[in-house]
Amino acid sequence: MNKEFPKNFLWGAATSAYQVEGAALQDGKGLSQQDVINRERHELYGFADASIASDHYHKYKEDIALFKEMGFTSYRFSIAWSRIFPNGDDQVNEAGIQFYRDLIKELKDNGIEPIPTLYHYDLPWALVEKYGGWLSREVVKDFEIFAKYVVNEFKDDVKYWITLNEQSIIVQYWTQKCYILPEFQDNNQLRYQINHHMNLAQAVAVKLVHEVGGLAGPALGYAPVYARTCKPEDQLAAINANDLRNTYYLDVYFKGYYNVAALNYLQENDLAPVMEAGDEAFFAENISDFFAINYYDSSCAQACPKDAERRWSGYNLSGKKGDMSGFETHPGFYQMCPNPELETTDWDWAIDPTGLEFVYRDLYTRYKIPFMITENGLGAYDELTPDGKVHDEYRIKYLKEHIAATKRAMDRGVEVIGYMPWSALDLLSTSNGYRKRYGLIYVDRTDEDPKDCARIRKDSFYWYQQVIASRGTDLAVDNFLSVSEKE
Repeated sequence: MNKEFPKNFLWGAATSAYQVEGAALQDGKGLSQQDVINRERHELYGFADASIASDHYHKYKEDIALFKEMGFTSYRFSIAWSRIFPNGDDQVNEAGIQFYRDLIKELKDNGIEPIPTLYHYDLPWALVEKYGGWLSREVVKDFEIFAKYVVNEFKDDVKYWITLNEQSIIVQYWTQKCYILPEFQDNNQLRYQINHHMNLAQAVAVKLVHEVGGLAGPALGYAPVYARTCKPEDQLAAINANDLRNTYYLDVYFKGYYNVAALNYLQENDLAPVMEAGDEAFFAENISDFFAINYYDSSCAQACPKDAERRWSGYNLSGKKGDMSGFETHPGFYQMCPNPELETTDWDWAIDPTGLEFVYRDLYTRYKIPFMITENGLGAYDELTPDGKVHDEYRIKYLKEHIAATKRAMDRGVEVIGYMPWSALDLLSTSNGYRKRYGLIYVDRTDEDPKDCARIRKDSFYWYQQVIASRGTDLAVDNFLSVSEKE
């Protein structure tokens, strides 16, 4: 078998608009719901807000020069809806669209394939005020106006379009990823109603991209679900969890209808979305071309008593192992739980590179579609040393093992287009601010002080440069030149 990745394999990394751009109200941009959500989280927890973020809006040329230096052939980013349509209507902000024209031109001039995401959590705030945002089916019409304009604007420059980002994560963490008015937050059926409206928007985006000859696919936060034990009831719980947390989304994208077992469960528990005649037919008419995988960890499930209390996914705010606030529970269906076989990050995310290989193999068998990795990374406390270095060998180890898992799957016949880990540079984590860093490039700021957001190459920058230059054959951690040796 060929040890090298294919010549046309896309190497790069990923970001999203509200997490890196900043300039939240500059040059005519309107507020997005993430501007408001992160402002509130700043007041509650002290995390940075999105007003400056990593200042990519002003530093994009410097960033792209660093991407080229690393050897990127692709860059996955998102286009801020409210930068182009500040009020969420059909009135274009010329300065907003010009930013993305300039960004995409700079990428292409440097030999980097632009891979834009149409929606990455940042709905225009005006639409939240107008009709509750994704709570209303009306949002699909406004999304179509935005998506049609953007797709037609860049149809000659973009081949691969990411439609919507992480619908499953939106269902699990809906008040972090959407602004939900307090009077609706106890109505859990609305989680799945929002998702249904997003499925309609996703199908609209696929239709629009196909009309201009492009390729479209969703990015989903995907974690395989293992059974806690070999007990038959735990095995069944794992199937149930996989159906509701994973294939409930993928079957719509690639088969055109909701997973039957998951939908039946939702209907039995008054959680199912209200659909109109023809909705699933519309899904079936607009099947995605590829799957953009956002993979960080795997999950584990066990049997759940029928009299248990329903709970939704918890999270760790502190970055101290064991501070997870709870695990999702669906009475009589499944209960998520820690996997005792795996180590975790400081935020209680299981570290499981074999799980990525499992995902590739399992989903290629189910759907036989090509994949690209559009997020994969390790969130950690990075230390900037007094001499201006960041030694992140833990990140290198994590990425190395996941790249190796990708190649093993490809050697078994799985089609993988590219690998774009999270993230190209440090950015605002919605759940943990700048305390939790993912970047290959260090951004010198804190939650409390944005400073000047200076860029500093981490050790992982140089390691990834070596990986790309060798077409994935040189993953050695101890052979690449360290920052100190290079300078």
